[in-house]
Amino acid sequence: MTRLSLGCAIALTAALTFSDPQVAAQDLLKLAIGQINNWENQMPTLGQQAGIFKKHGIVLETFGTQGAGETLQAVISGSADIGIGVGTPGAMRAFARGAPVRVLCAAFTGTGDLYWYVRSDSPLKGLADATERNSIAYSTNGSASHNLVLAFARELGAKAKPTATGGPPSTYTQVMSSQIDIGWSAPPFGLDAIQDSKIRIVARGSDVPSMRTQTVRVQIVNLAVLQSRKDVLTRFMRAYRETIDWMYSDPEAIKLYAQTVRMPEALLDASRRQFHPKEALEPDRISDVAAVMADAVALKFLDKPLTAAELEVFFPLPGLGK
Repeated sequence: MTRLSLGCAIALTAALTFSDPQVAAQDLLKLAIGQINNWENQMPTLGQQAGIFKKHGIVLETFGTQGAGETLQAVISGSADIGIGVGTPGAMRAFARGAPVRVLCAAFTGTGDLYWYVRSDSPLKGLADATERNSIAYSTNGSASHNLVLAFARELGAKAKPTATGGPPSTYTQVMSSQIDIGWSAPPFGLDAIQDSKIRIVARGSDVPSMRTQTVRVQIVNLAVLQSRKDVLTRFMRAYRETIDWMYSDPEAIKLYAQTVRMPEALLDASRRQFHPKEALEPDRISDVAAVMADAVALKFLDKPLTAAELEVFFPLPGLGK
């Protein structure tokens, strides 16, 4: 599609969307979502499909990114109102440097949802087998996967060279073509390849002791949106919490998710139980902030920990919409 025709298509879509009185009466929020097909990032997609956000007067316009770095840039530039799935240290770094971002709520607590893998014919059996000649993947700078790869080196002595590879699909291609030795992923991506013995898991995020109870990812909001649209954000958070409850109580959620990612429902349900306990998605649970900052300083995301006053500014909305 040419640039001109793409612009026309976008304009036509917008015109059709807002000519609908029901949609026009709702408040629009634009969301940038890192790893948009991951279960822990499905609240906007599934909640909108289920009509939950509509019930609260919200319509969402979503687009995917390759990771936290891209998500942060979209929110900082104002092309997105909210960023989904941003590594907490990366968000802190952006805030400390004066970026107009604030935390809307917690996204994920713990690190057991991320895993690292090799091709089934790789000689590497674990991180300890890798040398400086090997490479290990993460998505983008400032992401949770980046933070964990750096922590693998600091806490577990891993020697492989950290390499940004983007999202799970592009990382998988690079691993299978031998461009990268150790890939990263998050369910559901790669589960079928594991079942088919194409790849082997060699590490999980939960292998890093210091990060097991940390809130490693947050949802962020553009400061101008926070200042001017707090009522809309309040209704967004009510719909967000309702969506999480629905995702863990109604089989229809897994059914819709399976249609989106084109994978068997049974495999996705097993993945949810193994990698994504509901409590990890608790939006009002901000855990071990001091440890997050200590790791961020050790991993050079921050020059120094945020002060108590800075943390109050960074986390301005505890329990919004409850």
